[in-house]
Amino acid sequence: MCGCTSSSENTRSYSFKKAEASSAKDATSKSRKMPKRIPISKQLASIKALGKGSDLEKAVTTLVLVYNNAADAEGKLIRSEAKKLLQTQFTHFIQGQEGKPKYQEILASFDESKNEPIDFEDFMVQTLSITLMSDLLEDIKKCAKK
Repeated sequence: MCGCTSSSENTRSYSFKKAEASSAKDATSKSRKMPKRIPISKQLASIKALGKGSDLEKAVTTLVLVYNNAADAEGKLIRSEAKKLLQTQFTHFIQGQEGKPKYQEILASFDESKNEPIDFEDFMVQTLSITLMSDLLEDIKKCAKK
């Protein structure tokens, strides 16, 4: 996970669709229904400004695209879907963190009002919290010493 070897490119795209529950919710459900998504790698390749972009710009753009692919038409993501997205996209960052109180607090925040939407800013705060909590920096330092 530390980057000592080449990373494998994740070309899966994510789209979380909600089932339409009732006619009273039809308007909301229809506005949230998302079209079929293009794989992240293809979306990145189509952004001309990234051709000469830095690694950090490409990383942040990838994060934005992953969120955008999962979000509804209004740019919101239901908390339960955000939790699932982080759990599927951050499997290596999360490994070994399950017992830590901070990780449990982050997951609990998604379980509270799990049908409420969050925006990109809130998603980023949670994403960065998990990143900071992970063992990524220690792994990178270990690889640098080898």
